[in-house]
Amino acid sequence: MATFKSSALQQIKSEFPRHRDVAAAFGAQAYMKGVAPFLGIKAPVRRKILREIFQGLPLPTSQELGLTARELWKLPEREYHYAACDLIDFFIEYSDKNFLRDHIEYLIVQKSWWDSVDLLGTSAVSPLTEKFPSVGLMRKWNKSSNMWLVRASIQHQRGRKSQTDIPLLIEFMDRHSAESEFFIAKAIGWALRDLSRVNNSEVKKFLAHHPELDKVAVREALKLGK
Repeated sequence: MATFKSSALQQIKSEFPRHRDVAAAFGAQAYMKGVAPFLGIKAPVRRKILREIFQGLPLPTSQELGLTARELWKLPEREYHYAACDLIDFFIEYSDKNFLRDHIEYLIVQKSWWDSVDLLGTSAVSPLTEKFPSVGLMRKWNKSSNMWLVRASIQHQRGRKSQTDIPLLIEFMDRHSAESEFFIAKAIGWALRDLSRVNNSEVKKFLAHHPELDKVAVREALKLGK
């Protein structure tokens, strides 16, 4: 009897190679700095294929969802990693309070680049930290030596608007205000720009108190209201 995991993997692995585009794959791999090989499937095509597959799958347990995403992550081509993010996004309501700790943390630190980390942020980190109390885990990520966990922690409240926990966000940005790492500085800048839409005075205060802030973060922060 086919399970959620076996059915999802069999269908995705069967369908994706049929849409391979060698020229597009070459361009995508170069753009993503060679983090993984690509099949060359455009995002709209990928999403259409997956939507049809997902609609026919049985409902997963949280563990089945996480293990299926992990199996997709083991495949070489990047589109399978994107498919794991799409899978999580589609079935996110079936994930439990331990899903971030048990599965998303693993995915963030494997084959990491901004594309996968930010997709996981949108599909899992942001909605699940809003649904389940996760301050302890986000603090753990923020104190991590892994820059991608740090980036995910700083960005985990993006889009919360008036619901943003401002002291927590300030704490997370404070800890990394002297970082010159581009992807952390960029995350701070984006977080400040988001914050400017609901509390611009806090942004001005943060910039005034952190003259050491990387120019990448400052540049993004100053795109206020854009």
